[in-house]
Amino acid sequence: MHTLNIGILAHVDAGKTSLTERLLFDGGAIDRLGSVDAGDTRTDDGDIERQRGITIRSAVAAFTVRDAFGLGDVQINLIDTPGHCDFIAEVERALEVLDGVVLVLSAVEGVQAQTRVLMKTLRRLGLPTLVFVNKIDRAGAREKGLLDDIRRRLTPYVVPLARVTEIGTASARTLPRPLDDRAAGTLAEVDSGILAALVDGPPPTPDELWAALAAHTADGSVHPVLFGSALGGQGVAELVEAVVRLIPRPSVPRSGEPRGTVFAVRPGPGGERTAYVRLYEGEVRRRERLTFLRREADGRTTRVPGRALVLEVVGQPGATSLTPGNIAALRGVGGVRVGDRLGEVTDRAPQFAIPTLETLVRAKHPVQAAPLRSALLALADQDPLMHVRPAASGSTALLLYGEVQKEVLAATLVQDFGIEADFEPSRVRFLERPDGTGEAYEEIQRHGHTGFWATVGLRIEPGPRDSGGVFSYETELGALPRAFHQAIEDTVHATLLTGPQGWPVTDYQVTLIRSGFSAPLSTAADFRGLTPVVLRRALERAGTQVYEPYHAFEVELPLDTLASVTAQLASCGAEFKETTGGRSAWLVTGELPARRVRDIELRLPGLTRGEGVWWSCASGDRPLRALR
Repeated sequence: MHTLNIGILAHVDAGKTSLTERLLFDGGAIDRLGSVDAGDTRTDDGDIERQRGITIRSAVAAFTVRDAFGLGDVQINLIDTPGHCDFIAEVERALEVLDGVVLVLSAVEGVQAQTRVLMKTLRRLGLPTLVFVNKIDRAGAREKGLLDDIRRRLTPYVVPLARVTEIGTASARTLPRPLDDRAAGTLAEVDSGILAALVDGPPPTPDELWAALAAHTADGSVHPVLFGSALGGQGVAELVEAVVRLIPRPSVPRSGEPRGTVFAVRPGPGGERTAYVRLYEGEVRRRERLTFLRREADGRTTRVPGRALVLEVVGQPGATSLTPGNIAALRGVGGVRVGDRLGEVTDRAPQFAIPTLETLVRAKHPVQAAPLRSALLALADQDPLMHVRPAASGSTALLLYGEVQKEVLAATLVQDFGIEADFEPSRVRFLERPDGTGEAYEEIQRHGHTGFWATVGLRIEPGPRDSGGVFSYETELGALPRAFHQAIEDTVHATLLTGPQGWPVTDYQVTLIRSGFSAPLSTAADFRGLTPVVLRRALERAGTQVYEPYHAFEVELPLDTLASVTAQLASCGAEFKETTGGRSAWLVTGELPARRVRDIELRLPGLTRGEGVWWSCASGDRPLRALR
């Protein structure tokens, strides 16, 4: 039996979780349909998810399609991912392990902001993607106009596989749509064989069109569109058939060393961790010893050993081994984190920018300060993009994507850890980078001045963009005991969490250029104490430049509001890239400082009579100009 790992993605409230429930119900995996409103869905199993009616954590559930349309049995693992943009990190991790995607749109609301963000990423990755237009039985549902919107705002290469009768009513039904001349014309734009057949003849046969559609769905250049209703069940069987026929089955080499990816980690009631692993190659057996590899921010590789004490293969109860293409829940590797690898796996993950909002967290009750920090570190293990670091006055600094994420985090701390916390208002997080090269050192002979029995000399200089922090040696590694070396390196990275201008320092190269100790007087504490003194002096000589995050934006405007909106954008420091349209609306694209995004979001409805549509996402950073 083959396995397909399929992600269900959508803008919030498009019906993504309801579609997952329908697929599991129709596939015989559950005996009744859960409801988001009732809070009893299979994949939104957390208390907070059920209370809020949104997906926060990616979840995996499976069903089997028996003798799938003459292609043999197929197990489909469904990965239901968050729709809210504050949880984009969860979507990122899910995409890495998928064979294909179903992107859900509402037939009423149509193409929404997060839909466009997701499709941009899917097209860049070349992931096979089917578009499912949900809610055809709701008042206000559209078909032709929505297809035009999809071609204009998501992807030009769209092939509808269904049509709808009585759309927008409870009697709405779907009918198969044959691959007609328009479908052939779309395929001809990406397939030279179909183009030659249309130009020179004879015309392509239906089988040739289906073969071309499958090939170009597989490479992510063409997107089939289906219609239906997750609640009513219309069109869902056709969607399953399209998934089986058009999403390519992954190769499953069982020989060789295991290669896989940890894409989710869930804590258990006793503190043990459950790691969800997608396997690409090899085989993992129950109780087998495993070593996961972790790439640290400074480029080092850390080894995380353990044993698969518990191995539960999704959709295969009783299985004693994990085989390629499948997903399993593993327990027994205590230090495992999201992103850890079995073997060397090609990194398919999209590169979402790190969060740009920072908030400070304090325990409401001082006695819970230490447990709060431990809880936040545990949650950061599940989400590597939720950076946690100590801050002044006993508080903890967090990086987040948005305010909803902060609200969910506060509720999680109360429900899972019994900790009440106060969150300060979020602020945009700037960064510092070294502006030049600086060196400093302190000799052990001057311990009377420094108070430390240690010699430390450091050089700091700019590193490659997006390299984070890298520590290296010019001294001989044996010149100091290992503990002293480790103390220097750890202290360098900790010290640079706050630069001279108050922001974290990144993209730096720090080199140990001088070292010495006096046995038996020197201790690791001497090196931890002296290293910040020397490093700050070297950094002062190098200088730093502050960088602020920017957002790429798209805004769709009514025709008569272009001048007022672009004037407002310009006053916020926007740089314009392109202005297109002019028939029914304008589409303006560009970049602006992240700190001004909220201003635009608040003012846009008033400038456009509520008709403007705004989308933005992090797009790197630039040197800070004078704040306005």
